[in-house]
Amino acid sequence: MVLWILWRPFGFSRRLLKLESHSITESKSLIPLAWTSLTQTLSKAPDILLLGQRKLFSTMPEIETHERDSELFSPPSDVRGMTKLDRTAFKKTVSIPVLKVRKEVVSKLMRSLKRAALQRPGVKRVIEDPEDKESRLIMLDPYKMFTHDSFEKAELSVLEQLNVSPQISEYKLELTYENFKSEEILRAVLPEGQDVTSGFSRVGHIAHLNLRDHQLPFKHLIGQVMIDKNPGITSAVNKINNIDNTYRNFQMEVLSGEQNMLTKVRENNYTYEFDFSKVYWNPRLSTEHSRITELLKPGDVLFDVFAGVGPFAIPVAKKNCTVFANDLNPESHKWLLHNCKLNKVDQKVKVFNLDGKDFLQGPIKEELMQLLSLSEERKPSVHIVMNLPAKAIEFLSAFKSLLDEQPCSSELLPIVHCYSFSKDANPTEDVRQRAGAVLGISLEACSSVYLVRNVAPNKEMLCITFQIPAAVLYKNQTRNPV
Repeated sequence: MVLWILWRPFGFSRRLLKLESHSITESKSLIPLAWTSLTQTLSKAPDILLLGQRKLFSTMPEIETHERDSELFSPPSDVRGMTKLDRTAFKKTVSIPVLKVRKEVVSKLMRSLKRAALQRPGVKRVIEDPEDKESRLIMLDPYKMFTHDSFEKAELSVLEQLNVSPQISEYKLELTYENFKSEEILRAVLPEGQDVTSGFSRVGHIAHLNLRDHQLPFKHLIGQVMIDKNPGITSAVNKINNIDNTYRNFQMEVLSGEQNMLTKVRENNYTYEFDFSKVYWNPRLSTEHSRITELLKPGDVLFDVFAGVGPFAIPVAKKNCTVFANDLNPESHKWLLHNCKLNKVDQKVKVFNLDGKDFLQGPIKEELMQLLSLSEERKPSVHIVMNLPAKAIEFLSAFKSLLDEQPCSSELLPIVHCYSFSKDANPTEDVRQRAGAVLGISLEACSSVYLVRNVAPNKEMLCITFQIPAAVLYKNQTRNPV
């Protein structure tokens, strides 16, 4: 048995669909059952009319927003492969169901038509009727509204109360580049099946992207789309190499917009200014900056070994803590000084421009000797932050036999927060073992590991926190092997 079905979702051309079913010959009593099975099958397709029957199956499954938009509200197909942005090529006309109403009842009616009205960012739901100045056209959802029967009872009741005809008309809506989202534009332009990058890190007026190889032929177009679709973004850049482990910055290419990399950002109510092309800044670490800041109390001491432009040092200094902040990169050192003044903590932060190991074995050693010699009631809690995930664990060796004096109370020993990347299947244990191996002591029972963020597939950023064992910090002490 073969049935031909006429399928016509709103705004699309009619299509004949062929449906094959089993032959029904044994008994007429089977026909209702077969028909029920058939109707259940057909009801899975939107708005299907059986030829030769007058039954319209209007029950339509919910269609995911992105799936629906990819059909009707996608850019024209001929933009595929475009590498130089031509905004005029994105014009497209679509058919939208509309409801004609008197302009004075629009506001009352819209509250009752939330389900039926078009939900499309950038497209007005109410427009002037080109044929009647006293009327307005309400745009309706083309995947829900087909005829007056598509309205629910409550909606029809409101229409009747306001004396509005439920008759649905068709309106030709012209979509332009401005009406499409960045992800829709890039999906239409890039080769089918390829990943689309529409996300980025925002650093002030700069959009920082990490494009993949297949996206590079479209890099300038992608950059311009990011600027067009994100208010306040005036420059788009792409990282073109990995972070330099010496100065923690990376080479970048300006894809579109301004060449100016001097920027200003607000994070956790503090202001930071810097040249993004010359220093390290990651907006995804704002929560981590807050987490560490909250661990310290007024009067505590912080040693920030790889301080960057100050996202740990400045908030901690604002808590009336004493801060010693260091960075090897001369540009970071310059902007760290600048940001301390900008946030009015320059009197509470001592700034250094040293290699991390020299900072640990120089200023930190000197300060620890003085702090640990104080009477116990006057000794502050000491924290050491080492945020250089690619190499910080290696610097832990600087703590070995750092001090000569007799060990103090274990409660007063410095607390280290050391960051690291891990690609191990068990990243927590991996970080513990590697840190312990450098220190020459097991950290299994005396450390905690916090997952900061997922950096990439199978790559995690973690922070291991532990109190430096006296057996590590002081000379001639017995250590428990790793």
